Amino acid sequence: MRVSTSWMQQQSVNTMMERQGDLSGIQTQMGTGKRINQPSDDPVGATRAVELTHLGADTDQYQRNITSANARLGLEDKTLSSVGNVLGRVRTLLLQGMNASQTAESRNDIATEMVQLRDQLLGMANSKDAQGDYIFAGNRTGAAPFVSQPGGVSYVGDQGQRMVAAGPGLQVATGDPGSAVFMDTLTGNGSFAVGAAAGNTGSALVGATGVTDASAWNGGNYQIVFTAPNAYEVRDSGGAVVSSGAYDPEKGGTIAFKGVQVAFSGTPAANDSFAVAPSSKQSMFDTLDGIIGALRQSTSETGLQNALGGQLANLDQAIGTVTQTRAGVGARMNALDQQGSLNGDLTLQYKTALSDVQDLNYYDAVSKLSLQSSALQAAQLTFSKLQNMTLFDYLK
Repeated sequence: MRVSTSWMQQQSVNTMMERQGDLSGIQTQMGTGKRINQPSDDPVGATRAVELTHLGADTDQYQRNITSANARLGLEDKTLSSVGNVLGRVRTLLLQGMNASQTAESRNDIATEMVQLRDQLLGMANSKDAQGDYIFAGNRTGAAPFVSQPGGVSYVGDQGQRMVAAGPGLQVATGDPGSAVFMDTLTGNGSFAVGAAAGNTGSALVGATGVTDASAWNGGNYQIVFTAPNAYEVRDSGGAVVSSGAYDPEKGGTIAFKGVQVAFSGTPAANDSFAVAPSSKQSMFDTLDGIIGALRQSTSETGLQNALGGQLANLDQAIGTVTQTRAGVGARMNALDQQGSLNGDLTLQYKTALSDVQDLNYYDAVSKLSLQSSALQAAQLTFSKLQNMTLFDYLK
């Protein structure tokens, strides 16, 4: 192997440049605080750092989704609370209207206030969030979901629920369609409803109703017919008698059949009848319209009491629907809070793992910096000595 003066000088330069590169790398790491500043620094570690960065970014997005969802659900809960307050006021007025001491004029005044409450309820049903989206419109958030028409209030939204991703595989609804909250309230006691025939002439009033044996109740249509003030028959939709018995007009009593029971008070007239039908869906607005109409209607006191009693049962179902919806909203908000706490823990874990992968150990770096500085100085010193030397110096 031939060794020339230029070769020795080039080797010295190469060594000095390598030491300079090593020193520059350490200085870059100390300047950025990162052990990995480019993939070539640690290909495996760089790949892991990218994965952890993406996981952290996903978790941050989940947290933003949770914040947005909680805000929307919180607004829905406040709105439903106000709806419950309105319905509570309607119930108070309804009970006042059922007082036999009320006059036609005072009941008309009560109905007038209820008209205002109905309009207030409609405004709440068309509430918007901070982005201008209608809360109870389903996915059709750009238009008012409830429209008041001569025939009543119509729902023009859809049945969808807006969802957000709160965590890996976790989708949470940020609202409820207005149809489920305001339009689909069951009538009566939720299983069946009782209505007095318009032609009744006695003073019998419907009291509490209920299902005593769900397995025996077939959800059919029946009629309770008082064949005399002290006797009754229960007939099915075909007119067949399925039950009969005695009734005490002075004490009242409960008529039971097919797993259900209906309490009565007062004295019925012969052939007075009461229809028992499966509960159907009725909007809150129709319930209020029914109450208002009954209060303003010129009818007998018994007819009014039965009409208002039936609407009271419908109103209680509406209040129960609001309560159940709020419970569902609260459950979703709790789930979001729990997931938010979990996301916070995951964020900390990802940051810790990312720090372990790419952050610089300054104690180690300072030691390497000192070592690389000494190595560079040695290389520079070697170069300076070789620079002025030739092979002829050894031949002297």
